Amino acid sequence: MENKENKTKWLHARLSEEEYNAIHKQFKKTTCRKLSEYVRKKLLDKRLTAYYRNQSLDDFMAELIRLRADLNAIGNNFNQAVRKLNSMQQNDLARDWIGAYETRVDNAFKEVEEINMHIRKFAEQWLQNSRPDHP
Repeated sequence: MENKENKTKWLHARLSEEEYNAIHKQFKKTTCRKLSEYVRKKLLDKRLTAYYRNQSLDDFMAELIRLRADLNAIGNNFNQAVRKLNSMQQNDLARDWIGAYETRVDNAFKEVEEINMHIRKFAEQWLQNSRPDHP
């Protein structure tokens, strides 16, 4: 934890645009909340914690998000089709088939909801690990 004593001394340094951008780029990769905190730690050779982004994990998360959207679309389309079938006049065989099919579909929707729950949990964990503490 950083020392909480008041900082009363100033250290001024002039930087080129490229130097400033390089320092700022490095700062954004750390958990430091303020640039001054980052510079102090860097100048005093204190430990800095850097963020690590796992691109394959990011790609996996993007694919899960796409799959979740596809699952939701499939579910919506199916519900519309079943409502349409139920509203039509049917014979006994069609009613029996729809009843049996609805049971299987209800089970499938429960499985889809469980998958969605796991995707949400995974997404929350992924976001916590990838979200910087500073703007």
